[in-house]
Amino acid sequence: MKRLLVACAILVSASVAHAIEAHKTTDRIRVDAVLDEPAWKDATSIPIAYEWFPSDNVGAAVPAEALVAWDDQNLYVAFRAHDPNPERIRARFNERDLALNDDTVGFLIDPFNDDRRAYQFRINPLGVQVDAINSDVEDSEDFSWDAIWDSAGRITADGYIVEVAVPLQQLRIPAGAGPKTWGFMATRDWPRDVRHRFRSVVTDPNRDCLICQFADLGGFEAIRAGRNAEVTPTLTSSVAEATGSDRTSDVEPGISGRWAITSGTSLQGTLNPDFSQVEADAAALDVNLRFALSFPEKRPFFLEGADFFETQLPLVFTRTIADPVAGLKLTGKSGGDSFGVLVARDRITNLLVPSDQSSFRTTIPGESTTAVMRYRRELGKSFTAGGLVSLRSGPGYSNRVAAADSFLRLTEQDSLRVQVAGSTAEYPRTIAADDLRGHALRTRYSHNDRDWSWGATYIELSPGFRADAGLFDQVGVRSASASAQRRIRGGPDKWYRNLYFSLGADGTREFDGAWNEWGGDVVVTYQGPHESEISANIFAPNQEFFDGRVYHNTRRNVSAEMQATRDVGLGLSASWGESIDFTNSRQAEFVTLVPSANVNIGRRIHGEGSWTHQTFRTVAGDRIFTVDIPQARLLYHFSRRAFIRAILQYRDVQRDPAQYVVPVGAKSSGFLSQLLFSYRLDAQTVLLFGYSDNYSGNDRVDLTRTNRTLFLKVGYAWLF
Repeated sequence: MKRLLVACAILVSASVAHAIEAHKTTDRIRVDAVLDEPAWKDATSIPIAYEWFPSDNVGAAVPAEALVAWDDQNLYVAFRAHDPNPERIRARFNERDLALNDDTVGFLIDPFNDDRRAYQFRINPLGVQVDAINSDVEDSEDFSWDAIWDSAGRITADGYIVEVAVPLQQLRIPAGAGPKTWGFMATRDWPRDVRHRFRSVVTDPNRDCLICQFADLGGFEAIRAGRNAEVTPTLTSSVAEATGSDRTSDVEPGISGRWAITSGTSLQGTLNPDFSQVEADAAALDVNLRFALSFPEKRPFFLEGADFFETQLPLVFTRTIADPVAGLKLTGKSGGDSFGVLVARDRITNLLVPSDQSSFRTTIPGESTTAVMRYRRELGKSFTAGGLVSLRSGPGYSNRVAAADSFLRLTEQDSLRVQVAGSTAEYPRTIAADDLRGHALRTRYSHNDRDWSWGATYIELSPGFRADAGLFDQVGVRSASASAQRRIRGGPDKWYRNLYFSLGADGTREFDGAWNEWGGDVVVTYQGPHESEISANIFAPNQEFFDGRVYHNTRRNVSAEMQATRDVGLGLSASWGESIDFTNSRQAEFVTLVPSANVNIGRRIHGEGSWTHQTFRTVAGDRIFTVDIPQARLLYHFSRRAFIRAILQYRDVQRDPAQYVVPVGAKSSGFLSQLLFSYRLDAQTVLLFGYSDNYSGNDRVDLTRTNRTLFLKVGYAWLF
């Protein structure tokens, strides 16, 4: 009977969705969360009426509605979110994209209504912004995308109100005359003892797609006034001082621009761009590693339109472009066709050199040019095919890659993704003695329904395959993996909200057929009150081949997190078992502990910290090394747009030189502190003023300052 009611609700929701039309207004709307303009009286009202988590499509526990209107310049969305206990609303000033633990309202739009890609906008009760790109084809949610839009929020006696204006020139929308229909879904997160999540549409958990279940919202037209251009000049000034060196100063002007040639196509360019890092990458364990660490892209020029270059194989990783002189990017979508072209000139040539056993980073002297071309064609609602070509060249060096990929939705629960690639590369003899040729293959089948998810993946990377514009730290291997997970739903009256039971297995072979590695996992996950989650990998056997020897290792892992109070979150991760001491090529035992916490004091002060501790010992119990990495971030927000932030990172490594076959120091340490003042009017209009210094030490020298930097950046975005 329950399933029959849900099915009826789905049919009713679909029929109502097709009847909704967005209201065009000629009234001026001021984004202030007051909603006193006449336009809101005539706006289209969309109830956020269904809870999809933790329950399936039951009525929302608290009422909320989204109001939609538009004009020739903007899409307007407002929310009235009612709450019987407004004093319990979670709302803090925060950095962009980091308000996900608060109460939020939001909406997702699919302007092409092709069930593949959507823009996501979320806002907390104080107007703090979160935006992302969702892709059902790549099964991804990318919060690195930042658009220029306006928002305001206000807490009231019976809940809160949010008001939003998104400039249409920030979106890719269909061209051509006549009315348009977009896919649309409104959302609300209501975190209390558990995080209740509501949507404006009934979503079927037996359909392995989200965007395909959006409601149809008609009434739009392809009309946009103005030149549809965005120009952002920047000026960056820095003063740096290194130990034993004179003080150096630098003033760098730069400019970036974006022109929406059509409603679906945009051209971006940048000259002498400022890609200064305004936040230190999180410190990570880098001791006893076989493969080089990598960090995510954070630079605005490369983030805009990055989803157009996304594929199953990581063929494009723009952080390989380290110090660009200039860049040009053309991205667009028209009907079922989408494309992207990226060209950048880099002052240096960074390389990640992979093999079957390890990887390392190196640099070729001289400038380099990177070019990437991507095309994708959508055929119906269920099939997508595409291709990608990347070229990278420098003095005595070149790398070429060509790839083809496809996505097929076999059923509403099953999908298949396939990608093949080939490459050629020429390197200086210091890196590779011969020219290299190789191929890559990745295929994945996945199934997701209400209670079960399973999948299998096969990857093949030949020894000569190189994609230097991407991110590959291992080649010369064939790997296969499979996993299955069962979800058991609880409820508010049970001791659990959800239970997950997971099984997984994976294996990697060398191209000559010898085993490189295989392993398995048995994982149990519990979700309960206070947004608590405990996940235990209760059995993880593993076999690894390294330096001519086979190692049999068993490891275990437990992680836990919970919202202890409304303002305090706690976490702990622990892993232990057998591993390999790669430096000394022998069996070892390890323990890794990572406690963490985040604390909010009122609406303006936020702090978070973690401590990573790892110990490696010989089988006989002798200590090989111990690593400690404490780090902390502390922020004070003056308003939604302005804050001051301090970052502290310390790294301490203690070794027993007697346990090493190569000479090592008994101690090495480093300390980083960074202070930043930020005023951000929007994603591109910023004033940044910061200071950072670094210290290092070893067993002979205590912590000593190695360098310090003072910098100022000003950027202002004009929309035309």
